[in-house]
Amino acid sequence: MEQPQQASLKAKVQKLGSTLSSMVMPNIGALIAWGVLTALFIPDGYLPNESFASMVGPMLTYLIPLLVGYTGGKVIAGERGAVVGAIATMGVIVGTEIPMIMGAMIMGPLGGFTIKKFDAIFQSKIKTGFEMLVNNFSAGLIGFALALVGFQAIGPVVDRLTQAMAAGVETILNAQLIPLTNIFIEPAKILFLNNAINHGILTPLGTEQVSETGRSILFLLEANPGPGLGVLLAFTLFGKGSAKSTAPGAMIIHFLGGIHEIYFPYVMMKPLLFLAVISGGVSGSFVFQLLGAGLRAPASPGSIIAILAMTPMGSYLPVILGVVAGAAASFAVAAVILKADSKEAVDTFEESVKATQEAKLNAKGSAGQTSLTNMSGIQHIIFACDAGMGSSAMGASILRKKINAAGLPQDVTNRAINNLTDAANTLIVTQEELKNRAQQKAPNATFVAIENFLNSPKYDEIVATLSGTDLKETVVAKPAPVLDFDLANINEIVLVHDDRKGSATMGQKVVERILEREALDIPLRKVHINELEATPQTLVISKNSLTQAAKQKVPAAVHLSVDSLITTPKYESVVANLKQIA
Repeated sequence: MEQPQQASLKAKVQKLGSTLSSMVMPNIGALIAWGVLTALFIPDGYLPNESFASMVGPMLTYLIPLLVGYTGGKVIAGERGAVVGAIATMGVIVGTEIPMIMGAMIMGPLGGFTIKKFDAIFQSKIKTGFEMLVNNFSAGLIGFALALVGFQAIGPVVDRLTQAMAAGVETILNAQLIPLTNIFIEPAKILFLNNAINHGILTPLGTEQVSETGRSILFLLEANPGPGLGVLLAFTLFGKGSAKSTAPGAMIIHFLGGIHEIYFPYVMMKPLLFLAVISGGVSGSFVFQLLGAGLRAPASPGSIIAILAMTPMGSYLPVILGVVAGAAASFAVAAVILKADSKEAVDTFEESVKATQEAKLNAKGSAGQTSLTNMSGIQHIIFACDAGMGSSAMGASILRKKINAAGLPQDVTNRAINNLTDAANTLIVTQEELKNRAQQKAPNATFVAIENFLNSPKYDEIVATLSGTDLKETVVAKPAPVLDFDLANINEIVLVHDDRKGSATMGQKVVERILEREALDIPLRKVHINELEATPQTLVISKNSLTQAAKQKVPAAVHLSVDSLITTPKYESVVANLKQIA
């Protein structure tokens, strides 16, 4: 009985955090614009300009809280809620002398909730012809009343609460205890509370701190890419199977792209790695605090590029050293854990994902299988995550390519869970941790829950189900074309790509699966056409447009020209020939 209660509590915490972050995340662009304006034009900025700097105060005082209040109302009750939320937010803005982002996060949803309840009670009772009159006046009067409430009551309370929290942060800073917050932040991130922590809690407090000191360490606590970088580097050097092969690409996406969710599955597959990310977070924050590092505005996404862009002039070294310290500590702990795990003969990342999914399906019985057996009428596919950005966008891109390659008509998009709409013709792909919340928003949709947006075997199953074929048939049963060359001496396979290497990466995964299925151990790699080197024992696979260039580059190699590096049946012919020879 305890497990369902824990799951329910976890879902409620995630829902609260998601509601908070969903008000701030769509408006991160405004915070970044304000941060750039501050960095450039205030008296100690890069390009001091008194006229331009006059926008800094009004943007922080009025624009950003109004946007947050508007978005908060919209999340609850659409456009009418957005308008009422913005009006209500104006009350707390004018009623206090500090930036009212936290006040907006209260008044926006309150405005949306109030107008939603009003509509539920009175919409059915409005006489025909009076709809516009009632709708306009109800929104205006409710917004007016809430603005007064915000001015007189809520604004002063939030003002005192904000001052108390700011004093608490200052006390923690003075006591040199900021690094200890990462003991809670790092595990909470991996439980998909990262956006809630960063944008629901740290961003409002950090913005208040910036208005007083010009920078805030709070913007670095969750956004620091160092802990995740260290774990992925450890997998690159000491990991096994698919986890090892995918880690280098994940590092680039994590560190430069700022999508931290990509390293979460690596940690969850070995729970001891929570110690690694905690060590990295504590170490990084210790260096940040020791050297006085801070940012002028939130770094979103948590990319090193975004972090350096928000770093005040002359403060790059403390920020860089904090990131390096976080990565080094995380790598050291993760390396020890992975090397000590050498007793496990087979523990690939992909197999871990499959095993987890199969166990969950078995536990659910036939009900757990409906997501992949009942897809008749599906017209839209939506990848849903906490924020509707980052990892879900990557997953949508991967499946979209597979859908297009299969010639299927379904469109594939990504969206935040809070923005889901209910429709029976929609397939929603989400992470296991977020499935319950997504089902509450769209109970009539079809769901597929996966462990990892970047690398899931469920994608091929979805394509096979939508196309009305058996998954094994899509891999094995199609007649493979006959090859017109000899593979007797081949000891290596190379996939050639140009500057667009995504298809080569996916093609490499396809060939790897076929080789593993046939128990063939043949080296396989991908390479840019300009760096292509090969021997007569190398099979060079390239798209039609690159084949001629590849032949000129390495004429002695064996060449195979394909229409697509992802979906060609020629891979089956190659592997079948190689197996006969072996």
